Amino acid sequence: MAMSVDRRLAAIMAIDIVGYSRLVEADEAATLAAIKELRHALIDPLLVEHHGRIVKLMGDGAIIEFGSVVDAVAGAVALQKGCATRQGDRPSARQIVFRIGVNLGDVVVEGEDLLGDGVNVAARLEQLCSPGGILISGTVFDHLQGKLDHLVLDYAGDQHVKNIARPVRTYKVRLDGGRRPWRLRMRPHLGKLRWAVAILILLFVAGGTWWWLQPIERTSVRASIAVLPFDDLSGSEATGRLADGITEDIITDLSRINEFDVIALNSTEAFKEKPVDVQKIGRQLGVGYVLEGSIQRQAERIRTTAQLISTTTGAHLWSERWDRPAEDLFAVQTDIAERVVIEFELTTGPIKAAELGAVRRRRPQSLTAYELELLGAEKLTSLTRERVAEATDLFRQAIAADPNYARAWNGLAWALTLAVNFGADTEASNRMALEAAEKAIALDPYDAGAHGALGEILGRRGELGHAKAEMDTALALNPGSFRILIYYLSWASSFGEPERGAEMADRAIRLNPNYPSWACGGLRYAYFMVGRYQDALRVMERQTPDNYSKFAWVERAGSFAALGRATEAQATVQEALKRYPNLTIEGHVNDPGLNDVERQRLAETMRLAGFPACAPPEEMSKLDTPLRLSECAAKP
Repeated sequence: MAMSVDRRLAAIMAIDIVGYSRLVEADEAATLAAIKELRHALIDPLLVEHHGRIVKLMGDGAIIEFGSVVDAVAGAVALQKGCATRQGDRPSARQIVFRIGVNLGDVVVEGEDLLGDGVNVAARLEQLCSPGGILISGTVFDHLQGKLDHLVLDYAGDQHVKNIARPVRTYKVRLDGGRRPWRLRMRPHLGKLRWAVAILILLFVAGGTWWWLQPIERTSVRASIAVLPFDDLSGSEATGRLADGITEDIITDLSRINEFDVIALNSTEAFKEKPVDVQKIGRQLGVGYVLEGSIQRQAERIRTTAQLISTTTGAHLWSERWDRPAEDLFAVQTDIAERVVIEFELTTGPIKAAELGAVRRRRPQSLTAYELELLGAEKLTSLTRERVAEATDLFRQAIAADPNYARAWNGLAWALTLAVNFGADTEASNRMALEAAEKAIALDPYDAGAHGALGEILGRRGELGHAKAEMDTALALNPGSFRILIYYLSWASSFGEPERGAEMADRAIRLNPNYPSWACGGLRYAYFMVGRYQDALRVMERQTPDNYSKFAWVERAGSFAALGRATEAQATVQEALKRYPNLTIEGHVNDPGLNDVERQRLAETMRLAGFPACAPPEEMSKLDTPLRLSECAAKP
């Protein structure tokens, strides 16, 4: 029985700051101060007055819900006018300018969050809106009739917006409140002929203008696909694990192709064992294609089906059935991935033969080894001392069944690295992890995961140059892998590439919008190190405070402080000090893994949040060349 979905009609405002990155780059402190002043003096009071509720904050923008379209539009007008008035003495290049889109539509309620087309249309209107303007949908226009007669609303055409099949009727709000800038004037004695000619000319001009202003639809050469979890028709736990394994392996195969955007398994798992509505999935995940299939095991044979479906038309592009001996499972997996690549080559443009061959990566020689490796990987999805130990043993069993199975060696490297967090001998575990990762690469030089694991291990050892080389190799081998992106962006700031790290974070979330909690640390750090504090806070909501590391507490408090949310920053500092009583700015920024730029951002935000500045002398005496804060160095 399908679960009920909580829906309601809502007036949604989408808002963002025009040129936010440019403003921050030019003068970060002044920009954040201006935003803070507008938030407290203008935006928050207007939300109270017009009954608005912030649903979510997203970097330089927000989604806001109102009780009515009248409140939403009146609030938008007051916000734009108030913003312009309050910044009249600022240079135009330094002013905070908003774009606003308003829609009335059906939304899906998930706790405090709102999802669905009602929200998506508002976001698309905001993107189409001119700086300093307000663009509303036709549904808002219809409900405003007779309610805000002082507003002038200009028809802005039917717009085709991303991921919305139907055109959206749009109107611009004239903020100056004046009359329309022109109207057709005719002398009374002109005859019907001149009226007709004038009207034809007007229609021609209007039609030509409409034609020029219409967005040009371009067929993208970049394919996007969601591989849904393969159905287990046998109903056994072992076959279910095989179905999950083949799903993830196909995703890995396809993400190696540069021309593809492949949604990660965490985000497609939401559709597991549910009726498939491919067009709905296409809208939710922003993909043009869905691959679905099933697997059934009977004795020593495996039956597999797969079909590729267009989310735009619902048409089945191809479907296939395989009935093979169990040991042929990996050949079937390769066959499925190749069929998808070939289909995309026909529909979206040529794909280089070298990349087509990338799907033919090395497979295990033993189905037993494959199943043991899958079980070990499953253990590592929930980290405890016991599960890490069990995973380590399972990977070793997989290696015993197939000593040349690179992924089993790779899994062993990760398990040994994680064991250090649960009390294992640091030196011995790290040495064995390094050996396992190097063995995985020796067995399969084209295994991106093995290069990523080795890069992580080397990074922890402080060998950043070597670590970056391995991460670059991993990214080149599998540019569309969510996991590889997380590996790299977690270290991008240490490599001196913070902006690239934030760009990778955006791409990783695009590929895996339901990203798992283990990825939050890297995503948070990537956003924090480029000053995208709201985004850093947003990804932390996927975790509970018990999952926060010391770095997480520091960056959470610093993010609140940088955004002007002093009360929340102070509360976070207090909670952090309860958990880490000896935490100081000096002690934290002297972590040996940080570079000078990272130390500076951490020191600035920690000071703004209110962390104690000076570390005890005995702590600093343990460091060879400690970085001292000026206020601490002066102390005896």
